[in-house]
Amino acid sequence: MFLARVRGGDVAVCCPGCRAAAELIGQLGLADYYRFRTTPGARPADSGDEWAAYADPGIEASLTRRETDGRSAVVLVDGLTCAACNWLVSRALLQTPGVLRASVNAATGRALVVWDESRSTLARILAAIAALGYRPHVVTGGGVEEQARGERRAHLKRLAVAGLGMMQVMTFAVSLYSGDADGMDHSVRAFLQIVSMLVATPVLFYAGWPFLQGAYRALAARGVTMDVPVAAGLLLAYSASVWDALHQSGAVYFDSVVMFVFFLSVARYVEMAARHRSTGISDALGRLLPATAHRLLGGEDGERIEEVAAASLAVGDRVLVRAGEVVPADGELQDRGARIDESMFTGESVPVVRAAGDALAAGTLNLDAPLRMRITATGADTTLAAMVTLLTHAQAQRPRIMRAADAFAGRFLVAVLGGAALVAVMWLRVDPARAFPATLAVLVAACPCALSLATLVVVATANAALARRGVLVARADAIEALAKVTRIVFDKTGTLTDGRIEVAGFSPTRRGDERSALRIAAALEAASEHPIARAFARGRHAVAVAADVHYEAGRGIEGTIDGERYRIGQQDFVRGTTAPETPPGGGPADAGALAPRDQAILLGDRQGVLGAFELAETPRPESRAVVGELRAAGYQVEIASGDSAAAVRRLAQHCGIEQYRARQTAADKLERVRALTAQGEFVAMVGDGVNDAPVLGGSGVSIAMGRGSALAQASADLILVGDSLGALPEALRVARHARTIIRQNLAWAVAYNLAAMPVAALGWVPPWLAAVGMSSSSILVVLNSLRVARPRSGG
Repeated sequence: MFLARVRGGDVAVCCPGCRAAAELIGQLGLADYYRFRTTPGARPADSGDEWAAYADPGIEASLTRRETDGRSAVVLVDGLTCAACNWLVSRALLQTPGVLRASVNAATGRALVVWDESRSTLARILAAIAALGYRPHVVTGGGVEEQARGERRAHLKRLAVAGLGMMQVMTFAVSLYSGDADGMDHSVRAFLQIVSMLVATPVLFYAGWPFLQGAYRALAARGVTMDVPVAAGLLLAYSASVWDALHQSGAVYFDSVVMFVFFLSVARYVEMAARHRSTGISDALGRLLPATAHRLLGGEDGERIEEVAAASLAVGDRVLVRAGEVVPADGELQDRGARIDESMFTGESVPVVRAAGDALAAGTLNLDAPLRMRITATGADTTLAAMVTLLTHAQAQRPRIMRAADAFAGRFLVAVLGGAALVAVMWLRVDPARAFPATLAVLVAACPCALSLATLVVVATANAALARRGVLVARADAIEALAKVTRIVFDKTGTLTDGRIEVAGFSPTRRGDERSALRIAAALEAASEHPIARAFARGRHAVAVAADVHYEAGRGIEGTIDGERYRIGQQDFVRGTTAPETPPGGGPADAGALAPRDQAILLGDRQGVLGAFELAETPRPESRAVVGELRAAGYQVEIASGDSAAAVRRLAQHCGIEQYRARQTAADKLERVRALTAQGEFVAMVGDGVNDAPVLGGSGVSIAMGRGSALAQASADLILVGDSLGALPEALRVARHARTIIRQNLAWAVAYNLAAMPVAALGWVPPWLAAVGMSSSSILVVLNSLRVARPRSGG
């Protein structure tokens, strides 16, 4: 109970905060407030419930994301150390009422939770995690960085205590071992053992506390994690040593205790550093936005600058970005040109030149003179926010290969505990004096920590390496799938070409005229994100409003304008519902006259074809080199496009691609992918635009261009953020390299555990050497995993 001095008397309050507030009211001369107040204020249901604030709808909305079936959040969980921790937290979350899905990844320390907002809240989910003894933090950028710094400091302090303690205890142990060989006075032996106990105690209960706490959490939840055999070995060795030291009845193992704590702490620190490195890219992206922005007010005659919080910007605002400043939100450049550093997104250090009307992304850096821009998206709607969301969700998921390794490690962990019990029974019958050290060695040496880390750190490091190269991993199994690819199928428009299609000309029929045709076409294409649609938008034509718009993937668009039904698209689509046009001479119009000669689309109404738009596009500068690099690496490459045969053939010849298919609808592309899969190929589909969404979802692994349509990106496993194909060969090399390292780690971990258990069981390995071996095995796996960030040329 807390007492506050109010109007000369002591009044009970619930907490120090209420006491300070009550006394401040009196100090300000406002004590009459309590004379007019007739009832006590509402008291919090539980002043110890630190998660209650997260139940506020406004706070929850700002920290979570709306999904089709509820809300989701990415939660950073302190204390995750192994596969069994994943299982424990996942099980607790899935048993929480209202939780629909939960995925926990110890490699990144993140949990992705989706819940029904009518049945649960973010506060309940955080409380469920905290009830297990883990500390949850909602991922919010700056807070994550502060949490990571705190975690590093705590690890380093424990590591320092363990290291200093190990050096002292090992000094005493050397004296004790020498005394066993050369003789030592009983009092000196007792003194060294007692001093070793005093030094080992803070090492175990401070530096080793995370292992003890982790084991308690697991056992309290009726589970088994890697910390259980570790804690069992530590407590057994320490308890037996304390008894022997106090009663002078046998050997002590304080040296084994401190060495085990130190080397395992080193392994955990290396693992933590790898985890921070793998998640650092998403946290850095989340901190890119500036705190303030320069909003422009007034017109051309009297423009003034107002400094505002970047979070207060709204769509339509005009902003000044000075040289060296970060773009505060997505927008459109209004000045003639600017050089922009987009390296945080793309990995490319060369600045990009943007012209008036081009899009600028939040988080990019203005390198030249001040520029003016108009805001088109803010907050969660920006490209930067979408990237952070993709990364954090991917980091919270566990790929299939990791789940398989975790399941095997869990079964092996149970076998270790059973094997240790069996070893104890056998040695008690053969030689009771050797039973304890042999059992302790088995518990320590055969703990499958390295097996659990074998895939976990590799996948997290590969995701981070790809993000730094401008490739975002959007699906948990993308790395594994990318490593299996044997054939790559490219779309043409916006993928192998730059996507900037221009209207090169218009060939009208007798009823058509260019100005009205452009107006109708722009209205029909206004709702589409296909590159062809952007060609009409760039023309700044007077746009009518199209109603009842229907999009047919790979064929065209149909809609009503001013009461008339129009179609634009491929020849068979446009001619499908038009009557044969009769020219003034009485005969039908020449059907072939308006057939697309290269790359063209028709426009028509119910009476007939109005004309043909001739379109032009150019290949991406890097497309030929990328295709050559892929073919040199052994990949089969082909094009599947909805465009004309002539246009596809010319692009294939330019890129050096022998296999290509033209006039492909979305169904045709999907059927082609399925046919290749049936032949034993593992297909990667690289596309852009709405027409590619079905086949992206149906391929073995799908890759979308960074500036492609939202639907295509939603269907993709990976996204090339820089809107360039240059990162694709590197992504494939990273994936193959990751697969190789996973195989190396698994082989080493399995071989070590299978070899360590029988050797330890036979009593040939002392407990301290078992501690060194197990910790070294884990460190080796983590360090080998970090090589993913430096893939070999040629993959």
